[in-house]
Amino acid sequence: MPPAKPHVPPLLRTAAALAWRLLVVGAAVYAGFAVLGRFHEIGVGLFLGLVATALLRPVADLVTRGGVPRGLAVAVTLLGGIALVLAVLALVGEAVAGQTTTLTREFREGLDSIEEWLERPPFRLNPEVLTDVQSRIGQYLSRHRSTVVSTAVSGASHLVHVLAVLALALFTAVFFIHSGHRQWAWFCDQLPGPERSRWDTAGRAAWRTFTGYTHGIVLVAATNAVLVGVALYFLGVPLAVPLALLEFFAAFVPLVGSPVALAVAAVVALAAKGPLVAAIVIGLIVIIGQIEGHLLHPLVMSWAVRLHPLVVAISVLAGATAAGIVGAVVAVPLVSVVWSVRTALRPPPGPPPGKTAGENTQGGSGEPEPP
Repeated sequence: MPPAKPHVPPLLRTAAALAWRLLVVGAAVYAGFAVLGRFHEIGVGLFLGLVATALLRPVADLVTRGGVPRGLAVAVTLLGGIALVLAVLALVGEAVAGQTTTLTREFREGLDSIEEWLERPPFRLNPEVLTDVQSRIGQYLSRHRSTVVSTAVSGASHLVHVLAVLALALFTAVFFIHSGHRQWAWFCDQLPGPERSRWDTAGRAAWRTFTGYTHGIVLVAATNAVLVGVALYFLGVPLAVPLALLEFFAAFVPLVGSPVALAVAAVVALAAKGPLVAAIVIGLIVIIGQIEGHLLHPLVMSWAVRLHPLVVAISVLAGATAAGIVGAVVAVPLVSVVWSVRTALRPPPGPPPGKTAGENTQGGSGEPEPP
């Protein structure tokens, strides 16, 4: 008589099956991040190329429809975009150079006023404590001067990597804008016949979501930057243009970037203009956060990205943990694209009772082609 098999409870059997599957998925995700970490410059270059394509391809199409050859239209569009970026950077550099002396003087006067403010009620801090803090900061900088210099030198050595990433982004953007749809069609033709339709559907859904997110986040960032720049200018806060540009780039990190940039503006306002203006800037943080969260994101991006705010927050935190600032920027569009592909490839639900499948179909997808 064969020995009886040990009885395994169904709950334990299900938990074990889920556990080893989770281990396999976790190992695959870890391996993917490890590969991306080894070749992150390539990933960043391709991502920037796709962003440039999403922003500039409609412009190139418009120029082409005006009778300009496609190659010339792509060249004019890219050169115009580069010229715009360089003009903004030159404007920021001129603003910083023109206000350096004034900002230094206002910072010194602001720090003195902050010390006097902290010495009065209700804080009543000992002046010796503040003096000791200043001396400790000076001693720390003098002791770690060599470390700061070496860090700056090592940062300068990364300039070659940055230029290589930008060159890759420009190179890929040229081909994606000029004939990205033909490249995608060629890729799909290399696949087995039954898989071509699924990959084409997935690519269209991914590109539709990515372009929608890119256009939406750029519009939200530009709106925030204009609001911040105008408010800081009328408040008399120095470096209003650079702080507005910082707000523009910080808005690409959802939920986190904009408050951090405005906190920097509040510190500048506190040192240069005093507590009252800093309090107004802090109020500006709350107002712009409400406008962004309850007006701009729902109106501009809800049609392209349908993610719960909790999913967005977890994605940003996971991306920042895995790859720093770049990961925080890439996380939300990556999760959005994956979710849109999953939704596009999911089998449609069956027709409701009393209707045939043909009554629920629509003619033509109307989806944009991948780059």
